[in-house]
Amino acid sequence: MARSCQVCGKGVSVGNQVTIRGKAKYLGGVGTKVTGITRRKFKPNLQRLRITVGRGTNTSVLVCTQCIKSGTVTKLVRQQPFRLPKVEKAKPSAEESVPSGPRARP
Repeated sequence: MARSCQVCGKGVSVGNQVTIRGKAKYLGGVGTKVTGITRRKFKPNLQRLRITVGRGTNTSVLVCTQCIKSGTVTKLVRQQPFRLPKVEKAKPSAEESVPSGPRARP
């Protein structure tokens, strides 16, 4: 079963795993030698995510982490975070706003 991102289509890519033996010349060795090359797979980091599609319909999709970080998809918000009610500050009266004392300027 091929698994790929359902948003951007990123899937498995292939490459080589190179096994190296020896110490580099610039570190004082005689040089590195390749002792083996094998094929390997680079798999995308897929996460199962519940998102809202259309008008209030929720679905579960496989999405790569790059799409999540870039904001291409947004997670389903099950419950809004708790917020404290706003308290209005009382406005100071005219007497309190007028400075008094030795620093008062006319």
